[in-house]
Amino acid sequence: MSIFPGRGIIARIMKPLARYMEENGMSLDQLVAAARLDAKRVKAIVSGNYTPSPSERQRLAAAMGLSIDDISWDHAVPVEHLRGNGPQSGRST
Repeated sequence: MSIFPGRGIIARIMKPLARYMEENGMSLDQLVAAARLDAKRVKAIVSGNYTPSPSERQRLAAAMGLSIDDISWDHAVPVEHLRGNGPQSGRST
């Protein structure tokens, strides 16, 4: 736990789901079975490529024995916005 200077507020340290899995020795297959979610979706969530819905967050947190507030649900992979049609169309915009 850390304390914000001057505020006296104790902040929770949120960690990504993958970190909790590593610390608890839980495999992806075990998490999929415990959360009863699609394996492909769970893999994308754990790798940071997909932001889970509120119900998926509840199921994953419960499977890990955590609160949804303990887990950082942010994207780990930056989302790139592409413009135009791309090189396949022969012209750029």
